[in-house]
Amino acid sequence: MRKLLKTFAFAFFLFAIPSADCAQKGRERFDPNGSFWIIGPAPSGFSDFSAINSNARRARPLPSPGLQLNNGWTFRFQQLTVKREKFTFITTQVLGVSYSFSGRFLKGGVFAETVLEDQSPVLEGNLTKLVQGKKLAEAKLRFAYFGGT
Repeated sequence: MRKLLKTFAFAFFLFAIPSADCAQKGRERFDPNGSFWIIGPAPSGFSDFSAINSNARRARPLPSPGLQLNNGWTFRFQQLTVKREKFTFITTQVLGVSYSFSGRFLKGGVFAETVLEDQSPVLEGNLTKLVQGKKLAEAKLRFAYFGGT
């Protein structure tokens, strides 16, 4: 009986542990931390746009999280959802102006550990600029990734 239990325990160790490990490997880790820049020229109403900064870990080489303008102003995220299939945010207002975004990531994985081309789209969606809560500009955009220097 003792030999049978040892055999069962050994078989469990051989088959159960590796299959649990494979299940973990099947779930790809997703981390889009970095900055996202519009691919191509900025459309009308967004000429002052610089980047969307997803810096959840607040890493030093990356700008503060939020939407950043060319003049250095940052609109911090008021509401934020970061998932592979759903990336949405609403920013706080600065002088009556705010932004909202609804889109999705086109790639998975850990962006900082992946070689991504400068003009390769990794994010797409609708960016809206609001003044006093009213839509001033809206555009469907594609964004490239920049992980910092």
